[in-house]
Amino acid sequence: MNEKQVTELVLQSLEHEKGGIRVYETALKCVINADLHEEWEKYLGETRHHAEVLTTACVAIGIDPERVTSGRKIVKEMGESLVAAMEMALDEGTPEAAQLVACECVVLAETKDHLNWELIGRCADKMTGKTSKALQAAYDEIEDQEDEHLYHSKGWCRELWIGSLGMKPVLPLPRRSVRM
Repeated sequence: MNEKQVTELVLQSLEHEKGGIRVYETALKCVINADLHEEWEKYLGETRHHAEVLTTACVAIGIDPERVTSGRKIVKEMGESLVAAMEMALDEGTPEAAQLVACECVVLAETKDHLNWELIGRCADKMTGKTSKALQAAYDEIEDQEDEHLYHSKGWCRELWIGSLGMKPVLPLPRRSVRM
């Protein structure tokens, strides 16, 4: 295993979770559907916890959770770009359009988030010792929530777009298992 790159993955994942907090905070300013608002409130709380879990994992494996890398700076900029897009949609569009932009931004953020956690799980499987234990514990606690965040957000985005196109959306989304 390339331990330097594992460190980079963990730091970028932590930065992405921190950016995810801002993404959800901003998305909640855009949302007009009450059911989606409730779901995103839940995901915001879980994302805050994910950042805490990754911070704890960093400390457990000897990574400074405040360490800045060029990759981490890029991840931060990407998150800020999503926030800026939602703020622009709020300023320049209709409430419905801002909600769609927010949904798309959440899907983009959750797609990267989901990838990060898949990679963390793979690293945990291949590594040994305290790094493996810390990453596996984090992965086991978070992975199912990440699945839900991604699959439900994609569903909301699809159905809101369907409604905006003049077709009948299926809202609220039916609750079911999201494991694929």
